[in-house]
Amino acid sequence: MATWTSSTYTNLFLVLHLLAWAPSLLWARPATFLQDFRVTWSESHIRQINGGRAIQLILDQSSGCGFVSKNKYLFGRVSMKIKLIPGDSAGTVTAFYMNSNTDTVRDELDFEFLGNRSGQPYTVQTNVFAHGKGDREQRINLWFDPSANFHTYSILWNHHHVVFSVDEIPIRVYKNNEARGIPYPKFQPMGVYSTLWEADDWATRGGLEKIDWNKAPFYAYYKDFDIEGCSVPGSASCASNPRNWWEGPDYQQLDAAQAKRYRWVRMNHMIYDYCKDRSRYPVVPPECVAGI
Repeated sequence: MATWTSSTYTNLFLVLHLLAWAPSLLWARPATFLQDFRVTWSESHIRQINGGRAIQLILDQSSGCGFVSKNKYLFGRVSMKIKLIPGDSAGTVTAFYMNSNTDTVRDELDFEFLGNRSGQPYTVQTNVFAHGKGDREQRINLWFDPSANFHTYSILWNHHHVVFSVDEIPIRVYKNNEARGIPYPKFQPMGVYSTLWEADDWATRGGLEKIDWNKAPFYAYYKDFDIEGCSVPGSASCASNPRNWWEGPDYQQLDAAQAKRYRWVRMNHMIYDYCKDRSRYPVVPPECVAGI
């Protein structure tokens, strides 16, 4: 008969503690591409690797490509590990975003990775559309080479805020300020999208750097697809359930360590903030006054 020692009880306590305070562990699962996604255009330019646990996106002169989640979600967290185009990627855009896919009153949460000339920093642009209104661009230069290795890019979306993160470091927060009359994406479920495409009319230095097709084809790689949220259609109560882990107290605001990293990114790596662009916005947008 097995004997339960004090160390046995200690180990059991630690396991129960982890399950209670890290519920995302219960949701996490290894996913292959076709479990959660389908190709939206140019299937020949998306290749599955390692049994579908990773994919390669291809851009050449004939086409780019894209994919979308099979389901839409209302609140939760999505993340992917991405390795971006190496070398001279000027004029290309690799995008990872959520979109309600509605024509007039669109909600959208964007990561857009703007290609560069060799040796220059990779720029990531984020944008938030709420109730059809966008034009909330912010740009940071990444502090590492995102084409050398995979890095994790994630969007946390709950009733309190939207948080864009890179390797668990928050780079942007868009707070729910509905109480002040500021739109917040709350009512429309969104799909998870990604595309690789040519946009040399604006992507690199405002369109000054054009794509060099002699460097084509261009490749980006994705793996570790993770979607944890309320699938729609589904349980009507899921999206409003305060017991969902992403709605918990630990996810309603940045903790002290996250806030410190967030300030570091903003102070050292931000190169554009629409809130400070007086040529576009002579009057500061209300969400900027309310605090992002």
